[in-house]
Amino acid sequence: MHEVAIGEPLSVDDALAIAEGRARAVLAKTAKARVVAARAVVDASLADGQAHYGINTGFGALAEVRIAQEALRRLQLNLVRSHAAGVGAPLPKPIVRLILLLRAQVLAAGYSGVRPEVIDQLLALLDRGVHPIIPAQGSVGASGDLAPLAHLALVLLGEGEAEVDGDVVPGAVALERVGLQPLELAAKEGLALINGTQVMTAIALFALQRAERVLRGADIAGALTIEGFLGSPRAFDPRIHALRPYQGQIRVADNLRALCADSPLVESHRDCGRVQDPYSLRCMPQVHGAARDALDHVRRVLAIEVDAVTDNPLVFAGATDGDVAEGAVISGGNFHGQPVSLVCDFARIALTSLASICERRVEQLVNPHLNNGLPPFLASDPGLESGLMIAQVTATALVSECKGLSMPSSVDSIPSSASREDHVSMGPIAARRFLDVVENAERVVAIELIAACRAIDLRAPLQPGRGTHAALGAVRAVVPGLDGDRPQSADIEAAARLLRGGALEAAVRVACPEFT
Repeated sequence: MHEVAIGEPLSVDDALAIAEGRARAVLAKTAKARVVAARAVVDASLADGQAHYGINTGFGALAEVRIAQEALRRLQLNLVRSHAAGVGAPLPKPIVRLILLLRAQVLAAGYSGVRPEVIDQLLALLDRGVHPIIPAQGSVGASGDLAPLAHLALVLLGEGEAEVDGDVVPGAVALERVGLQPLELAAKEGLALINGTQVMTAIALFALQRAERVLRGADIAGALTIEGFLGSPRAFDPRIHALRPYQGQIRVADNLRALCADSPLVESHRDCGRVQDPYSLRCMPQVHGAARDALDHVRRVLAIEVDAVTDNPLVFAGATDGDVAEGAVISGGNFHGQPVSLVCDFARIALTSLASICERRVEQLVNPHLNNGLPPFLASDPGLESGLMIAQVTATALVSECKGLSMPSSVDSIPSSASREDHVSMGPIAARRFLDVVENAERVVAIELIAACRAIDLRAPLQPGRGTHAALGAVRAVVPGLDGDRPQSADIEAAARLLRGGALEAAVRVACPEFT
């Protein structure tokens, strides 16, 4: 297991590797020096007689209330306790691990004014498998993800609840079980733990990884449909796509040509005389490609957010440009989640369009008026058997849900904290809906995989191409061929797991290494 230095630039892929337990996070030595220097600025500010937000004042609408020196530790503890007002189902463990990691990364940048012990405690929870129970609901995405991050912070203090070794236990028990002592907060540290965009960013990263697999899976499913439908790959000619050179479009066309290469099924109808296929087949590069370009943009934004400092106020230990003096504590708005909220909205729209075109291809395969001689609903004995009739209905239901979930969250704002926080991003809501759409899209693609593989079975003895043959084998390893009616739910979930875990694309790449 390789180590990743926290406080140095952190890639999206390294963050996901740590969350999945494939890498270990350690605090960089250079980062520790920056953290110590920023902490010295906070300590000095306690003696300068000035009001410093969140250090010796109240919070939000109570920012003008000065707090006595002897009450500063209590102030931070009260902040964490009072802000732990989240509700709803707990976030999944991989997302909680990402939140722990991303919060440590922000603090290790050296602009938050915490002691190194705070970061050490976060990394220790991550390393020893202590996962705070964080309710999914309660944040509006500015001023940071306050409520969910407060639930995380409670466990560092020996309060709240955490999962460890599969058990949900009180925070104090979880710390004791792994040999850790509760942390006692110093000035500003409670605020530094709860002020930032790490919850929405973690959910979005988790969703993004799965969404990117959905995109690649949709190319595989679409190629299988082309062959099972007896469609034509002519629309994927590179000369067409060079004239409209979106990178996603070009990549998808390349994939579809590679997947269908050397296909007896394609050769069997080369001179059939049909000029054009339906849009859902012919326009895959344009629609799938646009979704790829959208998610590439999402990845770029989240890569920035992973390394961004989203605390408030920010502590500058050295001389800075302009009028900012050396050793300054400055209030700003980096906690506002609008960049993340916007791209989560964008991602949902892109994936909903992708799921929609996948469902239309399923309709082309099961509809006896459209499917080029295949039996109605791909049943062995139509009428006595219903085949995949209701699997297609399930796909339509999932797409309809996706459409409702694609209403943008970033355009909503409800003022809070006596209107001090008068414009918010709703970023965590956008991110959670992103994950919801991903889960629906996974199942829609799974249904297309099942239908397309069934269509290819019915075209026997003709065989599919190099990449599609490998995909057919991977699907058949978890979803047996249809021999009479049977419940479809287990098949759909098995195909969705094949897609979600990356096994489908891994099998395809063995036979078709150019697939991306």
